[in-house]
Amino acid sequence: MGEKKRLIVALTGSSGVIYGIRLLEILRIIKEFETHLIISATAKKLIEYETKLNIKDIESLSDIVHDVNDLFSPISSGSFITSGMVVAPCSIKTLSSIANSFSDNLITRAADVCLKEGRKLVLLVRETPLHIGHITLMLRVAQAGAIIMPPTPSFYIHPESIDDIVNYTVGKVLDQFGVHTEIYRRWEGRRI
Repeated sequence: MGEKKRLIVALTGSSGVIYGIRLLEILRIIKEFETHLIISATAKKLIEYETKLNIKDIESLSDIVHDVNDLFSPISSGSFITSGMVVAPCSIKTLSSIANSFSDNLITRAADVCLKEGRKLVLLVRETPLHIGHITLMLRVAQAGAIIMPPTPSFYIHPESIDDIVNYTVGKVLDQFGVHTEIYRRWEGRRI
């Protein structure tokens, strides 16, 4: 078996840290990627508020953990080859920084590297309702090559739990990287 591909996962300061956590859990199971984790300071507070996990629990799901302020990290360079990056959840502040190439921390720098190198960058933008400024930022990053994927539930799967809803979004994220799991029910059409 060859060397593992690398995937960067970032959790930022928006409600919905469970999406990034579940992504790390699934990546740990499928073992296809070496995972590189970055957690913002506000995401750390949300982890305490929204989950029963501690930071060490989440860090243990990743192969390598990077400090959000370490701009000398290998993932801050395009010469460090990755399959891309997922920001789950992606705060509007982070979206704004990425859209404006304002690389003031490792999350926004690594995202900028993905865009400049033509690598996948999937942003689970978590805000509602959206105003024109948010939409403009999303347009700007989409034009630069990012994939905007708000964590929107799908009800054709007949979700019975929050896990079903989270797994649907995480499965869709993995699809973007060519990893097709069975963690959610796929649409098979409907005869009328």
